[in-house]
Amino acid sequence: METLEKLKIKLKSVEGALKIELSALRVGRATPALVENILVDYYGIKTPIKQLASISAPELRTLVIEPWDKNALSGIEKAIHASDLGLNPIADKNLIRINIPQLTEERRNSLIKITGAKLEEIKIRCRAARDEAMKEMNDLTEDEKFKMKESVQKLVDEANKNLENLAQAKEKEIKEI
Repeated sequence: METLEKLKIKLKSVEGALKIELSALRVGRATPALVENILVDYYGIKTPIKQLASISAPELRTLVIEPWDKNALSGIEKAIHASDLGLNPIADKNLIRINIPQLTEERRNSLIKITGAKLEEIKIRCRAARDEAMKEMNDLTEDEKFKMKESVQKLVDEANKNLENLAQAKEKEIKEI
């Protein structure tokens, strides 16, 4: 049964990884998750924006980043420009505003493909976790193996269903904005 507990933990972490990956996709709505992990060169150390500033979304399509150290303002602005998000930060006196542009149909389709690719990557990690759990069953009797394989497959099927639901929700979000 220890094998099943390990598998449950791995599958939960895989599900969490997909949530994080999907939250970083830009879907036309302003969310702090969009920029919070962008690394900024802060006094020679690569630091995520979320450790340097407060990030808020006061409006549907606007992000506001307010650094705690005003000297970090230009570094944050440069890091956002350098990211592959295609955002255009506007530096105001003590903060940065980012207007999130409306998505084009082409960009929506591209994001849906990216979502599908990320889902497939995560499903591969699920299968790897399942295979690892199956290998741990070598010292069991045939009857025990059979029961364990059923339990393992049930957990993996459940996890895959959850992953599919996450991806479908993200695709719906991409299409509706």
